[in-house]
Amino acid sequence: MRDKMIGSLKEALKVMGLADGMTLSFHHHLRNGDAVLNGTLDAAFSLGVSGLTVAASSIFPVHAPLVEHIRKGTVSRLEVNYMSGPVADFVSRGGIAEPVIFRTHGGRPRSIESGELPIDIAVVAAPSADGRGNLTGTKGPSACGSLGYAMADARCAKRVLAVTDNPVDRVAPASIDQSLVDAVVTVDSIGDPAGIVSGTTRMPRDPVALVMARYAAMAIKASGLLADGVSFQTGAGGASLAAASYLRDMMRDLGVVGSFGMGGITSHMVRFLREGLVKRLYDVQCFDLEAVKSIAEDERHVEVSASLYASPGTKGPLVDDLDVVILGATEIDLDFNVNVHTDSSGRIIGGSGGHSDTAAGAKLAVVVAPLVRSRLPIVVDRVTTVSTPGDTVDLLVTERGIAVNPRRPELREALDRAGLPVMSIRELREIALSITGVPRSSRPKGRTVGIVEYRDGSLIDRISEVS
Repeated sequence: MRDKMIGSLKEALKVMGLADGMTLSFHHHLRNGDAVLNGTLDAAFSLGVSGLTVAASSIFPVHAPLVEHIRKGTVSRLEVNYMSGPVADFVSRGGIAEPVIFRTHGGRPRSIESGELPIDIAVVAAPSADGRGNLTGTKGPSACGSLGYAMADARCAKRVLAVTDNPVDRVAPASIDQSLVDAVVTVDSIGDPAGIVSGTTRMPRDPVALVMARYAAMAIKASGLLADGVSFQTGAGGASLAAASYLRDMMRDLGVVGSFGMGGITSHMVRFLREGLVKRLYDVQCFDLEAVKSIAEDERHVEVSASLYASPGTKGPLVDDLDVVILGATEIDLDFNVNVHTDSSGRIIGGSGGHSDTAAGAKLAVVVAPLVRSRLPIVVDRVTTVSTPGDTVDLLVTERGIAVNPRRPELREALDRAGLPVMSIRELREIALSITGVPRSSRPKGRTVGIVEYRDGSLIDRISEVS
């Protein structure tokens, strides 16, 4: 068997045939600890290459050096699912000529597998790799757990380059196997696994968040879905995690055993598995190190690809099997459209991720958000950016009350019977305005800097340059 080890990133990119205008893909399992994207672009710059497209599943603050690579012309286009930090600010201010394409976690593998997003070189950060090109994320000093977002890239790219800081004799079983990998490079470090954990994965102590979480759990119970076999996904935000904690208590009290939990997996979801409250976890990315440990040790904690997780181009994404999903929002409007891409001024602060995928698939999509954040109302007449269409959102849960989408009259009746504080979303809007006053409109009107695609590839909104 041919040994695929190559001495350096620069040499490997030359062997891969890197040239002007190519598309390089990256995945984000090391999140804000990733060093591979920066190292690869530094190597590309040293080779004098220009006009690259970076197709990264997510961009975090750690990727700030990408700004300079855009300014120098090494990179000219970005296609992402999520973006925050200095690169997002740079794009918001019009720092890149071509609009950034934003996809969902399911839309990205759909576009790769359909050929809509062709990849010349997939660069895979591999916490462990052998010389034949077998890769895993579950072992090594930089273990990140699942490699689910890299799988479509590895299957469909013209060339696949693995970058590891833990070369081993043999990886088995492999998340991505040798039949897909062209070359392997060993570097000093692929990143800092501590960066996997973000502030959004910590349980809140804020009493407002805890009230919202309790209402959300009570609403789910009232919906009738909290029964044996229930499947669910919680977001990584504080209120979502707290809602999961309340759900765990309810399931334990009712003797309910769920079929599966899914999505980005946290230590809080691992507790469901260890306490026998769900039969398995489907994991496309680990959000903290306890989840990394679990996926390495527990066969009921199953690694899945982003395609299986959420792609509408497959014959059966797991999101279609969800009963309940708990989601966040930066804004939600009177038609239940949700914004998770920008703040109210239009500045890019995130992206859909799996938001619209899970909302479309789940039987009950619950948005949990405070009525007021940073002295601004969360419920608005029209969201600054549409991330998830309102016809896929069923509930808005706030600390002051719960709004049910008029498309679900039977759900409203169930919540009324349970004695929950149900009101219209317009009433919630009026309460918020009584606290904040009517905010001055700051909707940006500059040129388009971002194109937001829905999960099927259709245009759902545009993001404008902020001043």
